[in-house]
Amino acid sequence: MNQDRRPTPRGPGLEIRTRLPLILVVGLGLLGMTAPILAGPPAEVPDRYQAAVAAIDVYIARELSEKRLPALSIALVDDQEIVWSKGYGIADPETGKPATPDTVYRVGSVSKLFTDLAVMQLVEKGTMDLDEPIRKYLPDFAPKDPFGDPITLRELMAHRSGLTREPPVGHYFDPTGPTLEVTIASLDSTELIYRPKTRQKYSNAAIAAVGLALQKSEGKPFDQIVAERVLGPIGMSRSAFVPTPTIREGLAKGTMWTYHDREFPAPTFELGIAPAGCMYSTVTDLARFLEVLFAGGNGPGGRVLKPETLHSMFKVQFAKPGQETGFGLGFSVSRFRDLRRIGHGGAIYGFATEVAALPDQKLGVVVIVAKDCANAEAERIADAALDQMLAVRQGKPLTKIDTTNPLPPGLARKWEGTYQSGSDRFELTEAAGRLYMTPESGGSRVELRSIDGDFLGDDILGSGPRLILEGEKLKVGGEIYDRIRTSVPAPPDRSLVGLIGEYGWDHDILYIYERQGRLYALIEWFFLYPLTEVSPDVYRFPDDGLYDGEKLEFRRDANGRATEVEAGSVVFRRRSLDGEDGRTFRIIPRRPVEEIRRESVDARPPTESGNFRESDLVDLSEVVPGLKLDIRYATTNNFLGVPLYNTARALMQRPAAEALARVQARLAPLGYGLLVHDAYRPWRVTKLFWEATPPAQRVFVADPSKGSRHNRGCAVDLTLCDLATGRPIEMVSGYDEFSDRAYPQYPGGTSRQRWHRDLLRRLMEEEGYSVYEAEWWHFDYSGWQSYPILDTRFEDLAIPGRP
Repeated sequence: MNQDRRPTPRGPGLEIRTRLPLILVVGLGLLGMTAPILAGPPAEVPDRYQAAVAAIDVYIARELSEKRLPALSIALVDDQEIVWSKGYGIADPETGKPATPDTVYRVGSVSKLFTDLAVMQLVEKGTMDLDEPIRKYLPDFAPKDPFGDPITLRELMAHRSGLTREPPVGHYFDPTGPTLEVTIASLDSTELIYRPKTRQKYSNAAIAAVGLALQKSEGKPFDQIVAERVLGPIGMSRSAFVPTPTIREGLAKGTMWTYHDREFPAPTFELGIAPAGCMYSTVTDLARFLEVLFAGGNGPGGRVLKPETLHSMFKVQFAKPGQETGFGLGFSVSRFRDLRRIGHGGAIYGFATEVAALPDQKLGVVVIVAKDCANAEAERIADAALDQMLAVRQGKPLTKIDTTNPLPPGLARKWEGTYQSGSDRFELTEAAGRLYMTPESGGSRVELRSIDGDFLGDDILGSGPRLILEGEKLKVGGEIYDRIRTSVPAPPDRSLVGLIGEYGWDHDILYIYERQGRLYALIEWFFLYPLTEVSPDVYRFPDDGLYDGEKLEFRRDANGRATEVEAGSVVFRRRSLDGEDGRTFRIIPRRPVEEIRRESVDARPPTESGNFRESDLVDLSEVVPGLKLDIRYATTNNFLGVPLYNTARALMQRPAAEALARVQARLAPLGYGLLVHDAYRPWRVTKLFWEATPPAQRVFVADPSKGSRHNRGCAVDLTLCDLATGRPIEMVSGYDEFSDRAYPQYPGGTSRQRWHRDLLRRLMEEEGYSVYEAEWWHFDYSGWQSYPILDTRFEDLAIPGRP
């Protein structure tokens, strides 16, 4: 829920940047080639900004399309003037309500600035002192302190307190909405990670404690104090920590997403660490906040802070000689084009915010995106806007905005592999024609896109690095990386197996999985960390990133299987996943299957128009030598628990069957074969699946109103088997498992499971198949559209060469 949700990059040459210092290189002409140019800037834009706003407008429209952003709002501030504001996309998909400058968003850790401003008002009055121990204001505040250095308000506000990132109760994952008092009291069970003052460690718990100190000092709720003394004088009428009905009515719907390409609505619960991240606001309200900063603390409703107090908040705290970047009092301080840049990022479920200002030039920008963790995208747009505004202010030609393009067809598959230089290694993986880079040292996965014949990391999670193509090698940051040969990974050490799995909540899952013989944690959906073993049940996060210095402690049952893990003071309980124990996944049908089966007798497939190829179904067993069959729907061993076919046959259109034979032939030298679970499926069975399956799980079954590729004889459900034994190869999930583990890009499990899953996909796709987005076992043959939907029972099909 803050800019530091993005991990610190690790590994020389493999930096995935979250700030893009060299954004603007290519011409604006590139922008118009791949995205429609929206109507020009509104008439009220000052003349001097017309061209700059037009350039930013086109750039954002392109990014919205290329990065699949549901909604975005932006505002530009020049001293005491909002020179432009605009909304893009749809704020509420259910109603079609468009985003505007007055759309309300959750702004995450931008909230911290307003909590800190309220504290600084009391510092001005002399009722609070930044350098007094926090226990002067919170006498019962007692985290375990092995260092003996009292924590101060200054240390808390500058993220130098040494506190854990999250409190045990009321943390970022906690949907129960505990009070601020209960949240801070839970910190008494924690221990300081670092000695106060000595090291920057971003902490939501720290600012929550600041909010409680404010509340105790004034004797009223912190949100009321901030509303009366900060938001009101600034004129932020559509902002609050506790949402009113009006704010809820104007609130955009946030979108969550995963690496395996599942999207779902963002949760809306309030956090126990409210002072650190629960504010609601708009880009225009936050633009007014920037105006007050540029006015030296004067707001339309009165003075918020004295200029000297405000400027003290912009000064890096506990800085070493010559240090110009770090945290001030609340504000993040950095450099932009060798100018001082201040602001804060915010990330909370479904939303990403960037508030950026050049205080000495009195230029600022606010960007908010309604997509989880799109902070790098918000920051990139903000920096592009600052560049254009600087050009206007300095009377120089507009800076050209650099853009990337999707990779040409086939290029991602060509470069897929593992690359190494010295001890640094990264993986390039292909999915749906896109290429993704994941450093082995951890961080976020980033999509690689094309720029001037090279690859550049460019997606909503991060920017960079640039990969220069040199023959069969890649040059990154001056280092040459060679593609290394890989073989099937060894099974993981048995001590790790009991720890691998999913932990936590539906809205935020912690994945523990094995990679190259090492345990990894994927936390807050996107942040990957290699773990260092301290003892068999205790591991440590790396010394940078979200949870730097913190540990993971697993608790196992009598069988050695972890039941929960305490990661950074937060307890994540193991998620119970049907099918994880090897048993067939089952659902509870919406209605009795036999009742639905009787109804389906009279149902008819949808009527289609067009010229279709004549059906030429063939028996796979006769076309694919050595093929193994396990037709689950002819038995009770399926997700509904009843037989659905009267015979165990696997039929496909001839071209699809012949392509499958080529896959089988390519697998044989590797010691593998194909095991088919299903192929042609009569339409009425698809209808039965749909009616029996709860709506929330219907991504795993086809809509009968559109027909299934199975109905056309052009889809197959299959897996790998061992040629020597005929046994199926263990994959990340079981067949027909209705869970995230079924997705082809699901990141969990073991290296060996993922290797086999990816081998199957790669060979199938090279022979003309494409994998279904939610099922690693389901493949559709190209040209399926040219065959009609069929509803003929197996026993009524006449197959050439068969009686």
